[in-house]
Amino acid sequence: MGASVSAKSAAAASFREAEAWRAVGAGWKQLHGSFKDLGVSFEWHDFSCDADLDWKRSFHPDSVEVCINLAGVGDVRCSEQTAEFADDTSGFYRHGEPGLTAWRRAGQPHRFITIEFHPAFLRTHLADHRKALHPVVRSAMDGEKVSGLSTIERIGGDLQQLVQSLRHPPVSAVAQKLWFHSKALEVASLLFFQTTNEQEFFCHRQQRLAQDRVSRVIALLKENLAEPPPLEEIAKRVGCSPFYLSRTFTKEAGMTISQYQRKLRLERAAELLKAGRHNVTEAAMEVGYSSISHFSQAFHEMFKCCPGLYPLGAPKR
Repeated sequence: MGASVSAKSAAAASFREAEAWRAVGAGWKQLHGSFKDLGVSFEWHDFSCDADLDWKRSFHPDSVEVCINLAGVGDVRCSEQTAEFADDTSGFYRHGEPGLTAWRRAGQPHRFITIEFHPAFLRTHLADHRKALHPVVRSAMDGEKVSGLSTIERIGGDLQQLVQSLRHPPVSAVAQKLWFHSKALEVASLLFFQTTNEQEFFCHRQQRLAQDRVSRVIALLKENLAEPPPLEEIAKRVGCSPFYLSRTFTKEAGMTISQYQRKLRLERAAELLKAGRHNVTEAAMEVGYSSISHFSQAFHEMFKCCPGLYPLGAPKR
């Protein structure tokens, strides 16, 4: 038994996450932190893969890892439980015993942020709230080597805004360590706590209903990017008034329906350009832009690169 524990400890000590992402090259980038030294690490992923990618190879054996998934499907399985990270969803998991299996699906653009939490970091900052925490987090704090998954939730406005700031921290370099530390605690406060009373249960149920409506709106927008249905029709199809839908969508998604529609159009145009089968004009027309100058301006604002140069590299966003 002692030899087995020793072998597991040695494996954790020798773990190098960068090796797990070698196949995607510049598609993996550490934004900030150090799992071993600081107890938390923020990482950005932006890649496509020709074959299913063994995602679990990147899971640090001692961490509770949060995934904020913007695009691409990732599956995580623990015994009989499976979590599917679809577009604009978030959740967390722990790779222990029995081991997780996890894959990133081939033929899709994958964009997501992960935040790895060391058990010592969790104990230091969350010990006073232990009873209210998710069982996966509690087991990590207690030193148990147990695998586990959270439920997968639609990304709300708070996390949408957080993702944007993590890519481009609004503070000077000397203040970033403190800033990222505060963001780690913000993520923990948003994702690691369970509901504890009837009022919270009611609020959680209402939030799930709102998230379901947002998911249905996004599906409708994706069905026809070039000519989406008007707001009144969308609201009718999801079962609420246009005013209430607009307010709910903005709160949950962190942007208006029209802003989200623009995001979907530009992301689809980027995929077309990257595939090399469409020129700039064709990609713009395909997603509903009639003005190439407006398309180019919007594309540059989102990708920090003009559309003509996008296929030549992986610009920073």
